[in-house]
Amino acid sequence: MSRQANPCDNTKAESFIKTLKYEEVCRSQYLDLAEARASIGRFLEQVYNEKRLHAALGYCPPAEFEQKLDAQPAVPATAAEGVY
Repeated sequence: MSRQANPCDNTKAESFIKTLKYEEVCRSQYLDLAEARASIGRFLEQVYNEKRLHAALGYCPPAEFEQKLDAQPAVPATAAEGVY
């Protein structure tokens, strides 16, 4: 929940829910709750994480962003960075 008089606390979650509703839920008809859960799970794994571009990740899908991150060499923490 957001703090009083601060609607920006939940912007990322609200944006995600809006995308989920628009791109999956409103475009589908489900027979029951189990089918809805399965379909939404497939959407998250196959579309949202694998194909859909995310502005916050440099306009690449989360799976691709993680692969790029894993390919970068690890940078050791130093005392100058505040890690002791």
